[in-house]
Amino acid sequence: MPSSAVFEYDNAFARNLGLVNVDEQSRLRQTRVGLPGLGGVGGAHLQALARMGIGAFHLADPDTFDVVNMNRQLGASMNTVGRSKAEVVGESLKTINPDAQVELFRDGINAQNIDAFLDGVDVVVDGLEFFRIETRRMLYRACRERGIPVVNAGPIGFGAAVLVFMPNAMSFDEYFRINDAMTRAEQLLAMALGLAPGLVSDVDPARVDVENEKGPALASACFLCAAAAATEVLKLVCGRGRVTAAPRGIYYDPYRGKTVRLRPRPALTSSLRGRVLRWMSFRRFPAFRTMHERELLERKNIRQLDLEAASHAAPTV
Repeated sequence: MPSSAVFEYDNAFARNLGLVNVDEQSRLRQTRVGLPGLGGVGGAHLQALARMGIGAFHLADPDTFDVVNMNRQLGASMNTVGRSKAEVVGESLKTINPDAQVELFRDGINAQNIDAFLDGVDVVVDGLEFFRIETRRMLYRACRERGIPVVNAGPIGFGAAVLVFMPNAMSFDEYFRINDAMTRAEQLLAMALGLAPGLVSDVDPARVDVENEKGPALASACFLCAAAAATEVLKLVCGRGRVTAAPRGIYYDPYRGKTVRLRPRPALTSSLRGRVLRWMSFRRFPAFRTMHERELLERKNIRQLDLEAASHAAPTV
């Protein structure tokens, strides 16, 4: 950058005008976005939102960059391997908009800091890893309680699934038919099925590593998610356009050149269609079946231990 260059917000984002007006750009500047998760989709979300002129961010991620992140994560480079994702992405934000307000949450989000993370936030854009189902459910509940909309745009195969969860409409758990009685495998499958128009035939099951919580993902799908999520944020902030609010979702499939409407799937544990869908999912992704059966066995063992403890504690007559 030439040494004589001076950052001016109005000049930096002037090319937005014509698609947004001056008042709408001012609203974007005054908006604070919460970004939990700064990897494949989260890092792309940050870039799209920062270049749209969002003025303040809460950035959360406990992880560091590694070589395996190169294929899809914008913050990943040989210069950032081993560095905190939150710090790297925060620095990147400042090179785009030096005036942006940024608060880093280097430990990610959890029950202890969720209040601080959501304090003053207008919109949350979900960038959490797919396997973080417990953290995700906590986040969506907390946002709903505080009246904060959450934009969910996740890479599924070659495409992007987009859903916005409004605080006064269908909740995350309601849309995905998730409850506490389900095993973690069932909850993850329910979320995947709710974001996909089918059983994700593009994904090679052999490349889904459930034990190490890794799966295939392409940069193109992550970037598509960021474009869609940023547009949903614009609609929310500027109060125009039709927000893609649950139960109405969209799956963009550029590989096949089509768009599919998403809808809630049958409950995997309490309906015949849902149980058939679960059986088909377990058959296609046996690693999830193994996870499911292991948890059921652990629950059985815990119940047995509780019964034995209760019997020993019972007074003799």
